[in-house]
Amino acid sequence: MTLHLIKLCVGAEDVEDLRTWQTERLAEKRKRKEKPVLAHITRMVPTRAAELLDGGSLYWVMKGHIRCRQRLLDIEPFIDGEGIRRCKLVLDPEIVLTRRRERRPFQGWRYFETKDAPADVKGVEEDDDMPEEMRAELEALGLL
Repeated sequence: MTLHLIKLCVGAEDVEDLRTWQTERLAEKRKRKEKPVLAHITRMVPTRAAELLDGGSLYWVMKGHIRCRQRLLDIEPFIDGEGIRRCKLVLDPEIVLTRRRERRPFQGWRYFETKDAPADVKGVEEDDDMPEEMRAELEALGLL
């Protein structure tokens, strides 16, 4: 059974902020001649990795709403330089927009079942110039 994770995207104003930040991180890795793998580091290691890697995604919450997701490619536990156990959530670089869904703040990440996940947004240009407020209102009306 496929399982997902959900996490707050702290510091990102919107999906474009996330995209820009991740693009910059990959460019830095290439510049340092490192493997350009996109990974999010967490402290806790998911115990249900097999279910997460069976088509699961990391859903990002921005400003109180689930906004997008990225497919989980791998989960790599490791010990950092200070001896603390951590985990790399290896992500697909493709960011998939989702329908907005309100989500209250929480700490860390949570497991997220498919039945609770918002649908992907289809047929909408991600790079269009539509203001965020207008997009939110049209989504609330069911027009996007």
